[in-house]
Amino acid sequence: MSNLDAFSSQGIDRDADIRRFMHDLVDSYDEELELEIDDGESGGLVDREARRLYFRELFRLQGELVKLQDWVQHTKQKVVILFEGRDAAGKGGVIKRITQRLNPRVVRVAALPAPNDRERTQWYFQRYIAHLPAAGEMVLFDRSWYNRAGVERVMGFCSDEEYEEFFRTVPDFERMLVRSGTVLIKYWFSITDEEQHARFLGRIHDPLKQWKLSPMDLESRRRWEEYTKAKEIMLERTHIPEAPWWVVQAVDKKKARLNCISHLLDQLPYAEVPHDPVLLPARVRNADYFRHPVPAEMYVPEKY
Repeated sequence: MSNLDAFSSQGIDRDADIRRFMHDLVDSYDEELELEIDDGESGGLVDREARRLYFRELFRLQGELVKLQDWVQHTKQKVVILFEGRDAAGKGGVIKRITQRLNPRVVRVAALPAPNDRERTQWYFQRYIAHLPAAGEMVLFDRSWYNRAGVERVMGFCSDEEYEEFFRTVPDFERMLVRSGTVLIKYWFSITDEEQHARFLGRIHDPLKQWKLSPMDLESRRRWEEYTKAKEIMLERTHIPEAPWWVVQAVDKKKARLNCISHLLDQLPYAEVPHDPVLLPARVRNADYFRHPVPAEMYVPEKY
């Protein structure tokens, strides 16, 4: 059975889901396509006008992100951005577009694995604190300390006492961060039941995406309603004035990326930092310099 034929075995509209699968497959290659267009090689595009508008806005916003990065570094800001949401909600896609053209020494991503045996004995927030920014840095958390309110609660990885202690502690923890001069921005990426279903099928049948699916992801699909209840409680109990939640409508991936980046830029009073003109110095040439040839066997074969 082919990957596409497998759609029909799952009790769904095969033709509609094949169209969706192909659409998502093309969308998954957009990062490379963006780089090609940035280099002036637009190629042949499906729905060319819509893509042109998307790329135009994306590049404009990424240009503003470069200005934001310069401002953060110049003014010694400390910025933390949390990205939360269901599996396949698009958090990684927007993080990738935010960081795509930025300096990883200034803007970095923290995507922590499950805690090890030692970390399970620590204060819950301890392992996250190690990744907080110093002055002049931005840290994007691809999932965060809110794991306790989500996956840990639903999957039974924490006790009722630990769960309640989290809600008692997290508002004070976040207020401490803000009082210390850290800007804290929290995003929840919202998708529908049907959209997650379609995206999971896309991952199952796309060899380049299968690594994204874990047994935990599949179990989260079964427990959709439990995750919904956990999300609602989390938003209600941790939406504080010092660090409110912002919900990104993420059914349309491209709109979600643009809306989130635009909103992020609006949250910070950044300004373009003036720089002295960059002048390329003349290369120093020495009469006694001799460039030694590289042995042919050291070269990577040019297959393309």
